[in-house]
Amino acid sequence: MRPGFSTNSIGNVPLADAVAILADLGYRSLALTPDHGLFTEIATGSLAGLSAVIDRWRSLLARAGMACVIESGARHLLDPLRKHEPTLVSPDPSARKRRVDFLLAAVDLAAELNANSGTSSGTESSAPCLSLWSGVGRDAADDSTILDRLCSSLRSVIERATQRGVRLGFEPEPGMVIDTVARWAMLRDRLGAPECFGLTVDLGHLECLGELPLAARLAPLVPHVVNVHIDDMLACRHDHLPLGAGDVDFAALLPLLAAGGYDGGLHVELPRQSHRWLDTARESFSFLARHLPPATVHSPRRYR
Repeated sequence: MRPGFSTNSIGNVPLADAVAILADLGYRSLALTPDHGLFTEIATGSLAGLSAVIDRWRSLLARAGMACVIESGARHLLDPLRKHEPTLVSPDPSARKRRVDFLLAAVDLAAELNANSGTSSGTESSAPCLSLWSGVGRDAADDSTILDRLCSSLRSVIERATQRGVRLGFEPEPGMVIDTVARWAMLRDRLGAPECFGLTVDLGHLECLGELPLAARLAPLVPHVVNVHIDDMLACRHDHLPLGAGDVDFAALLPLLAAGGYDGGLHVELPRQSHRWLDTARESFSFLARHLPPATVHSPRRYR
């Protein structure tokens, strides 16, 4: 497994500089979120005009020796007023289409960047990865109706991902329609278990939503894991805490992921710590180094 860091947790520094610093600290994977100032044009549903930027990032990641995955969770990229809107379950079909078009472009970006953070057993290690989620149900429609919206919205994304050889890491998110790993499994079955449809698991979310015991809940799903967010949390509180500051049993979960064949990125996701991102990166790497096999952890070189 590779220690990784999320661009949504970096503030007040050019991201290109941050990548070099993270690599020097020992990080080997990047969860890259298109947002204002980074692949912003993708919000139009197209990669038009981004070829030079994509080339620069491909070279930057190669020089840093870092893999990456593409994330799609920018708070206000598509709507300046409403966080994470529109979504795959928005009541308005035209709003859902905006999210779908954005995700189609994000699939293409993942393919162009070869955004690959590793694999679990049974998946292609060289396949790029895009992480996505469902969205919050904002109207009074029943669960079946909202799930129909979600599945309908996902069809074209799954088709594009299959065409481009991209794995989809669908993330259960507290407060959203798909909020638990059990609901993820239900959605996968409802979609017909597409080969490209994998799981992004946030280890803190398992604790937050009381999916206990964590190891037993996660164990049967590890072969489907294509992306991992790592943060700490307390039960019933969706608050991303520094590693070691909550109740997540990392000593049980990390060996479980490794034993199940996951060899991809463990992406530190602490956006509320972005103002002190460098200290957070140092502290998080030190924590991961204590919990991962020595062979998987590169020694820091600078910025200690």
